Amino acid sequence: MPRPIEALVHTAALAHNLARARAAAPEARVWAVVKANAYGHGIERAFEGLRGADGFALLDLAEAERVRALGWRGPVLLLEGCFEPRDLELCSRLNLWHVVHHAAQIDWLAAHKTKAPQRVFLKMNSGMNRLGFRPEAFRAAYARLQALPQVDEISLMTHFADADGPRGIAQPLAVFEAATQDLPGERSLANSAAMLRHGAAAGGPTGAAVRSDWVRAGILVYGSAPDFPAHDIAHWDLRPTMTLRSRLIATQALQPGDSVGYGGRFTAEVPMRIGIVACGYADGYPRHAGNGTPVLVDGVRTGIVGRVSMDMLAVDLEPLPQAGVGSEVTLWGRSSTGAVLPIDEVAHAAATIGYELMCALAQRVPVRVVD
Repeated sequence: MPRPIEALVHTAALAHNLARARAAAPEARVWAVVKANAYGHGIERAFEGLRGADGFALLDLAEAERVRALGWRGPVLLLEGCFEPRDLELCSRLNLWHVVHHAAQIDWLAAHKTKAPQRVFLKMNSGMNRLGFRPEAFRAAYARLQALPQVDEISLMTHFADADGPRGIAQPLAVFEAATQDLPGERSLANSAAMLRHGAAAGGPTGAAVRSDWVRAGILVYGSAPDFPAHDIAHWDLRPTMTLRSRLIATQALQPGDSVGYGGRFTAEVPMRIGIVACGYADGYPRHAGNGTPVLVDGVRTGIVGRVSMDMLAVDLEPLPQAGVGSEVTLWGRSSTGAVLPIDEVAHAAATIGYELMCALAQRVPVRVVD
């Protein structure tokens, strides 16, 4: 039989979370962000749950081709724009919208020969200092694009650096609004954190101001809270969209002084029983997850003990006297009993974020789509 590990993609949960994005921004159209292969879920596997979106936002041309191959005829946005001039040919052929965030991309458009002008999103650097024109250069870039026959509609966008944190969005929002005052074009401002924490439904001084024509629903549609641990998925009414589960393949009885795993990072202080799980860092589970990182065994919460190895990890079975070889182990997501272990809790215990765990799911793990 195959090794007893698998990942499940829950399409009904994807659709539910997308509906939560709409509720957070009821007057906006919603981009379902499917970059990084739909945050590790697989674009083709996630598509059915996300096809209710108004458009798909992603990074590279290969992902855009995959979305079009699925039959999607609506908007597709390249979030980092084109990487070289010839990319514009495929934008023309596939009818892709694309972000413009530096002067060279405008030069490429000016030299591009096309019969159909293209839709672009002009990006402002409002404080993130990754991509985009600085506020004082933004209007000049807009004027250059507006003068090009290769350009159709120009939309305006920015990205908030601390929408999930204490600084919030008031300062970058003020910068954006001052620099774009009186410029025509649709706006795209809010990512997941901005939607949930600062959107129309959140209230507060920025609630009305952050409303925009397009919102970018990323991590929230994949069942992770963008501001964990301040809030969890239950607070935002989100559902896990990925489950990673395996089974116990052995048990061991420890005596006081016995250690577990490479380096003996865990030492038993009392007699105890542990279970060995067919899951390790070669499956995408974080090697640096410490003692006590939560797992579910037969739907009951317990924790890992010892160092995660390539193919296995150990869990404390003291809360589960009946557990044995074959017992289900939920590394994150929803167990067969219905108990939920949010991916954010596992990531937090491993000093990382849910995004990384989703994206790190290894190719060797079988994936199955379920409702």
